[in-house]
Amino acid sequence: MDQRTYGLDNKKGEYVLIRDEECPQMGLFDQPLPCFGCGIGWFSLLLGFVCPLTWYYATILYFGNYYHKDPRERSGLAACAIAALIFTLVVVIITAIILL
Repeated sequence: MDQRTYGLDNKKGEYVLIRDEECPQMGLFDQPLPCFGCGIGWFSLLLGFVCPLTWYYATILYFGNYYHKDPRERSGLAACAIAALIFTLVVVIITAIILL
């Protein structure tokens, strides 16, 4: 059997990186995400309920294509962009009601 199947190098007794020849990006994203493993986007979404400015920060990262560095961040950053949009609309509507 091939040693690469099990991911264990019998000579050294250490694990080796298994790479797929058809998809070279398979081993690139094996590390955990920053911010306690949930990623910047989802962490910003949760923190945004305390401080909504973090939603705007994550929105800037989303439109700045930060997710090209790690595609796993895309969904969390998009959720923050949607939350920032909803928060902005609510603030504009409340402000319009108060002033009119």
